[in-house]
Amino acid sequence: MSSDRVRYDRATAHLDAPLAVVDLAAFDANAADLVRRARGKPVRVATKSVRCRALLDRVLARDGFAGVMSHTLAESLWLARSGLEDVLLAYPSADRAAFAELTSDAKLARAVTVTVDDPAQLALVDAARAGREEVRVCLELDTSLRLLGGRLRIGALRSPLGEPEQLAELARAVDRRPGFRLVGLMAYEAHVAGVGDAPAGRPLRARGIRLMQSAARRQLAARRAEAVRAVRAVAELEFVNGGGTGSVQHTAAEAAVTEVAAGSGLYAPRLFDDYASFAARPAALFALPVVRRPGVGVVTVLGGGYPASGVPGPDRLPVPHLPAGLRHAPREGAGEVQTPLLGTPADDLLIGDRVWFRHAKAGELCERFAVLHLIDGERVVDTVPTYRGEGHTFL
Repeated sequence: MSSDRVRYDRATAHLDAPLAVVDLAAFDANAADLVRRARGKPVRVATKSVRCRALLDRVLARDGFAGVMSHTLAESLWLARSGLEDVLLAYPSADRAAFAELTSDAKLARAVTVTVDDPAQLALVDAARAGREEVRVCLELDTSLRLLGGRLRIGALRSPLGEPEQLAELARAVDRRPGFRLVGLMAYEAHVAGVGDAPAGRPLRARGIRLMQSAARRQLAARRAEAVRAVRAVAELEFVNGGGTGSVQHTAAEAAVTEVAAGSGLYAPRLFDDYASFAARPAALFALPVVRRPGVGVVTVLGGGYPASGVPGPDRLPVPHLPAGLRHAPREGAGEVQTPLLGTPADDLLIGDRVWFRHAKAGELCERFAVLHLIDGERVVDTVPTYRGEGHTFL
């Protein structure tokens, strides 16, 4: 039995599964590695990848981290009301009630910055406005790799603003519009930060990804620098945000970038195993109890149907982690109420034993559990609520 499995089983022996844990030693080691890779630039924590205020507080208390990147306006206001003073909402919002609150509360308006990439989003804010507080604005640059004169595009479908002059034009629109102040620029290179360049057992695919990402980094560095110059000609910027867990060290090396974003690297979910440039330690896990033994080489655990967002496929399923050697049944996968697991280790598992899983992505695990048990060594040293445990399911 692996030492980690022994630790986790002993630490949680007094608790009933299903349950979720965070290994604090791994979490802290991952945080330190993100700071190292950020090369002296502050790391803004992506809240969607953590979804637990206690752990956000823990990482923000460390040197090298500053501010958070939120995923909904309602969450942004909740965090600001809780005391966070630097909240960047990284996704456009259509939450009229939340905009009404933002524009009528001076404390919230000082703390929260909203991202826009279209003048219509500014109009929506004005239509919802309930007060005269100035709204802090961040523009988003499309980071997609463009090839063949723009006929081939590789990257996430996010902002429509791909050229420096497009950003400058929107910057001028913000500058002319009363009640708004442009303070930031962000650019998330999902095709670099969120795509592993070392998929196991697929050397040709790995080579192709590395070639694509190398070209993407070169092109984006030049375009991002041009965009920053163009926007700074219109307004002073407090920050230029870029990157993600998978590209922290590359993005931080760009002179135009003032801060990097990261979040998934703290929990180190399964999808972040496939990177050649860093190796994070699995920190967030969940345990499911064995409730059936259908036959030789098979056990069934309770629950487990926790797929991750993205293109549906086997890589979006949680993976059995401990004991090593278990796998999903190909015709059943991870089930809503029960999940059969195959493999030789199944024969050593008894009814009531635990199988430890890793989620494919990071914070989405917290939508399934109300609390996280924090483990230090072989002890649970604290039990803290997730967003869900505090009564919030923002998305």
